[in-house]
Amino acid sequence: MTTVTLNPGYFASRSALDWGFALLALLGTVFAFTRYQHAMDVYEQGILICTLPAVIWLGWFWRPLRTLMLVVAGLSLLAIYLYQGDLARSEQVFMLKYFLSSQSAILWMSMLFFISTLFYWAGMIIRGQADAMESLGSRMAWVAVGLALIGTLVRWYESHQLGPDIGHIPVSNLYEVFVLFCWMTAAFYLYYEAHYKTRALGAFVMLVVSAAVGFLLWYTLVREAHAIQPLVPALKSWWMKIHVPANFIGYGTFALAAMVAFAYLIKQTAGETRWYKLAPLWLLGIVLCFEPVVFRQSANDQTSSYWMVYFGVSAFIVAGILLGRRRIAERLPSFEILDDVMYKSIAVGFAFFTIATVLGALWAAEAWGGYWSWDPKETWALIVWLNYAAWLHMRLMKGLRGTVAAWWALVGLGITTFAFLGVNMFLSGLHSYGTL
Repeated sequence: MTTVTLNPGYFASRSALDWGFALLALLGTVFAFTRYQHAMDVYEQGILICTLPAVIWLGWFWRPLRTLMLVVAGLSLLAIYLYQGDLARSEQVFMLKYFLSSQSAILWMSMLFFISTLFYWAGMIIRGQADAMESLGSRMAWVAVGLALIGTLVRWYESHQLGPDIGHIPVSNLYEVFVLFCWMTAAFYLYYEAHYKTRALGAFVMLVVSAAVGFLLWYTLVREAHAIQPLVPALKSWWMKIHVPANFIGYGTFALAAMVAFAYLIKQTAGETRWYKLAPLWLLGIVLCFEPVVFRQSANDQTSSYWMVYFGVSAFIVAGILLGRRRIAERLPSFEILDDVMYKSIAVGFAFFTIATVLGALWAAEAWGGYWSWDPKETWALIVWLNYAAWLHMRLMKGLRGTVAAWWALVGLGITTFAFLGVNMFLSGLHSYGTL
C-alpha cells in the first residue's frame, strides 16, 4: 500500500507569524489611507492598495524584510509624531536633529555604508577575523538600508509640510534617486548574501554603493541638493511613482552584476604577474580616477579638494586589491556562484528595466503626446535595454559564461552609467531634470 503525501498549499503553509505580519501590513495600509488620504489623488490611493499584497509577499518570501519594514515604519511614524506639523522642530528636538529628520537619517546612511565597506574589506584581508568583520559589515549595511528608507519616508512627509503643491514622493531629482540607488543595490546584495551563504562579495558590491554615496555627498555640497524643491510640471504625474523605482531596480542590479563580474575577473587573475593580464584592476583604476577628473570641473574651490581626496582613496583601493589579490581570490566563492549571481542580477534588472521603459513610454504619451521621441535619455535607455537583452540571449541560447560574460557585464555598467549620469552631463533633452 502506497502512501501519498501532498505538499500543503502556499497559504496553508503560512505560520502564525506570517499571518501576524500580514495583519500588521493591512492595519498599516488602513492607517495610511485614513490618515493621509487628503494628500493622495485616486492614482496614489490605487498604488497604496496594490502595495499591500506586494509588502505581504515580500515579508513572506524573505523574512528579514519583516523586521526591516516594521522598524522603518515605527521610526518613521515616531519622526512624524515628533514634528507635530512644524518643520522648525527638526532643529529643536534631539531625535529629529541628530537621527530622524530626513537629512540626518541620510547622512547616517552615508556613514554606515562607508563603514560597512571597510568591515567587508577588513574581512577579506585580515586572516582569522574574516567572519566577524564581514558579519559586522553585513549588519552595518542592514542598518544603512533602514536609515535610507526612514530618510526617504520622512522626506516625503517633510515635502508635504512645505505646502500642498510641493509634497511628492522623493524620487524626482539626482539627490533623491541616488539614495534610492544606494539602498536598492545594498538590499538586493543582502538577499544574495543570505541566499548563497557568503559575505565575501560585500567588499565588491559595497564599493559601487560607496562610490554612489561619495557622489551624493559631493552633490549635496555643490548644489545643496538636500533642499526639497517643488516639482516641475512634467513630473507632476503618478507615472513617476512607478517608473522611477522600476528603473532603479534595474540600475541597482546591473551595478551589482558588474561588481560580481569584477570579482570574477579578480579571482581569475589572482596568480597572474604579467601587467597586461591584470586588465580588470587597471580598468577599475581608470574609472575611479576618471570620476574625480570629470566632476572636479563642476566643483567650486571649496569642493575641488573633495575630489582630490576621492582620487587618493581610489588609488589606495586599487593598490590594495592589486597587492592582496591572492588573499582576496581565496575568500571569494566559486566561479559557479559568481556566474549565477551575475546572471540572476541581470535577469531581475532586465525585467524591471523593461517594465520601466514601457511605463516611461506611456508617461511620455501623456506628457508630450508621443510614446517615443528619440530624446537622448530615451535613446540611451534603448541602448541599455539592447545590451542586456543581447547578454541574456547569449546566455540562454549560446550558454554564455565566464570571462566574456564578466567583461560584458562590466561594459554594461559603463553604458548604464552614461545613460543615467552622462546624458545629464553632456547632452540635453526632454529628460534634463537633474543637471549637474
